[in-house]
Amino acid sequence: MLLAGLTASALADVRVPGLFTDNMVLQQGMAVPVWGWADEGEVVTVQFRNQTASVKARGGKWMLRLKALKPGGPDPLTIAGRNHLEIKNVLVGEVWVCSGQSNMEWPMSRSFEPQSDIAAAANGNLRLFTVPKLRALEPTNDVPAVWRECGPETVPGFSAVAYYFGRALQRDRQVPVGLIHTSWGGSPAEVWMSEAVLKGDKEYKRDIFDAYGESESNYLKAKEQAARDGKPAPWPPWRPTELYNGMIAPLIPYAIKGAIWYQGESNAPRAFQYRRLFADMIRNWRRDWGQGDFAFLAVQLAPWDRNRKRTLEQITETPVESDWAELREAQMIVARTLKNVGVAVITDVGDKDDIHPARKGPVGERLAAAARRVAYGDQIAWAGPAFKSVSFSKGSAIISFDHVGQGLEARGGVLQGFSVAGADRKFYWATAEVQGAKVAASSPNVPAPVAVRYGWADYPVVNLWNQDGFPASPFRSDDFPMLSGPKPPAGQEKRAK
Repeated sequence: MLLAGLTASALADVRVPGLFTDNMVLQQGMAVPVWGWADEGEVVTVQFRNQTASVKARGGKWMLRLKALKPGGPDPLTIAGRNHLEIKNVLVGEVWVCSGQSNMEWPMSRSFEPQSDIAAAANGNLRLFTVPKLRALEPTNDVPAVWRECGPETVPGFSAVAYYFGRALQRDRQVPVGLIHTSWGGSPAEVWMSEAVLKGDKEYKRDIFDAYGESESNYLKAKEQAARDGKPAPWPPWRPTELYNGMIAPLIPYAIKGAIWYQGESNAPRAFQYRRLFADMIRNWRRDWGQGDFAFLAVQLAPWDRNRKRTLEQITETPVESDWAELREAQMIVARTLKNVGVAVITDVGDKDDIHPARKGPVGERLAAAARRVAYGDQIAWAGPAFKSVSFSKGSAIISFDHVGQGLEARGGVLQGFSVAGADRKFYWATAEVQGAKVAASSPNVPAPVAVRYGWADYPVVNLWNQDGFPASPFRSDDFPMLSGPKPPAGQEKRAK
């Protein structure tokens, strides 16, 4: 009887998801959803600052919205039904979701010389929330975690990119910032998308779900063999949608300003598909959050030489094809296609021998600069030179750029990283020089160039910047068939090579 009484009491309690804890940050300037669970018909009242709102629970759930809030705090937020909850130390400011794979997950403790930054991390106006890793077959509705104030004790295990982004944003905006970190190393983009989006597309169903079915079958066989041999089971293949279900769905519809995204390494072998997949993932999140075209800022893949231990001379011996370059191109295409999407270029902070470059500070700072322009409309320089157009004249490629800013410059010496090709589509390194707001590139091996590329490599060795302090994005002017793209029509294979 006592147990039954305790169960009935528990069922009567008003509850809220793990997102609503002490130290939380609410998004300023928009309606803020607050939700949870309660008995059917129970009246739930939320009070915050000078606002009081009530709603009846339906189907065991309730949700209401606070009117737009001004930045500041801290203040308490109370939720009352048959029981009373008080959430303390609540701030109002800017809330950002920080997601992706291992380079987003990479913690402060393992970033470049982090000791002084960790020691100086105490900031009551910067709050951190890490979503526990969860692979789920169906969308979940709760997350067992808590908000924490940023400080030397809480930041070492937190995402370094997210921290540096939040630190810069809080410094520049002078309002509280809340960071919701939800990432998992090695994850491809399709695991961060909903089943409805993926299965509703014939190409994705064929190329992603059907491929997963084959991988799952092979995994089960390998797992059985490992058990017979007394060996550890292999890592299971990524199931499409599982991280969306476990690590994105429970965050919706928490009010946010935008998202930062560092992912793509796992999709590089399918870089051409990423043009659609990445765009559809952004649309997926925006549709499900129901907050319009919120800002979405991606990090361009860092330079890395998959053939490790090569010298720079070996890497730059001759121009080659690169699916990592294709992936970077796909990221830029999506940014040009969708509203409120930006890309932070980091050609200068890669690590030739490590897919996880340790220097995360510049990455976060550039994301924050992008946020200032894309999300907040600040009239600042925020991106490096980006390919605009090219003309060919007298053996030279004359390239025009967007984001020239105060002017173009070659950092550290002679301009490098450009290659040109003629009608045979064979690329040679080019001699290049800045000419005002343009770059001229040519090669004695290509008397009549028809295409120009810049930084087209896994590990681009490049040095074109604008004088505002941002590196140029790798690009190509051609549309030649790529490693990961559609195959050329029958009869054109030889020409395409």
